[in-house]
Formats: sequence, C-alpha cells, structure tokens
Amino acid sequence: MGRRFTLAATGARAERANPAGPCAHDIHWAAERRTAIRAASLLLTTLLVVDTGVGHLSFPRAALWSGLAALFFLILLPPRVFARPGVLTVRGVLVEHSVRTDSLVSVHWFDGVAQRMVLRDVEGSVVEIDPTVLARNPALWRRFDADALASLRSGTLACGATALRQLAERIDRETARTVFKVSGLH
Repeated sequence: MGRRFTLAATGARAERANPAGPCAHDIHWAAERRTAIRAASLLLTTLLVVDTGVGHLSFPRAALWSGLAALFFLILLPPRVFARPGVLTVRGVLVEHSVRTDSLVSVHWFDGVAQRMVLRDVEGSVVEIDPTVLARNPALWRRFDADALASLRSGTLACGATALRQLAERIDRETARTVFKVSGLH
C-alpha cells in the first residue's frame, strides 16, 4: 500500500512517488535534527558523568546509556516531509510514505495536543503529517494546497474539505499575524 521501505521503492511505483518538478521541503527539519542530536548527546553526557561520579561506570553500563541516548534521538527525530507536484512524501527513519495529493480521497484532522492530519489517496496510500509542518513552510503549503484543490475540483476528495478549509484558515491567520508583527502593526 502506502508503506514502502526507502530502498524498496523501485519501478513504476517509484516514478509515481518521485515525479519531475520543483521539490518543496520542510526548511526547519535540519534544525530539529540538530536539536535532537544535542538533546541525545546531553542525555548521554549527563548519564556518563553521573555514573562516573558515583563510581559505577563500566563498559556494559556505558553501552546501555549509549543505547538509551540513541533511542531518545530516534524518538525526537522528526520525519522528513517534502512535496513534488502531485505527491507528498513523509520519510521516517526506516520507512517512507507517499500519497498522491492531486487524487486525495480523504483528509482527516485530529486536533489536540499532538495534532495529526491523515491523508489517503485513490491508490490506498496513507500519510500522517503534523499540520504545523505545512503552516511553517510556505512553499510546502502552496504545493500541497494547489494539489489538494485539484483533488477537490476533480471530485476524488469525498471526505475532508472542511479539514482543508480549517487548515487554510489557520495558516492564513498565522501568516497575517506574522505580517503584522514584522511590520510593527501588532
């Protein structure tokens, strides 16, 4: 379905997942990756220093703390999000999910502490994305919005027009707030 291992995406399916055209990506991903590296390094350093100070540091304990820091890094590392014309791709540590944004069937927005938007296309592929990624990346939002509108016009989007409208309104509010703040009219 929509789940593919990065190395396994070959043939015609890979061509649909990576069409030619300009690629918009999450411009904040590299900074978030650096933050995850720093946090994991700080955790490892703290654990090693405390263990050394107490006098219990050994090779097995150092390996355990290193594994814990690596796990902490993997939890904090955000997925990479990028879009090409007609395709939105979310790449995690082990898997890559792609969805045809020009032929969406449903869009569900789960509001709450950890907001999630689930996109499903006509091929059955599913992508789960944090809507703030779209809100913080204008190029990514424009690419997604244009394709989602094409999906709405073609009639494939049966469920989710309200969620898309709410997301567009939220992004417009945040953009207006930013413009007012930058121009000093806040």
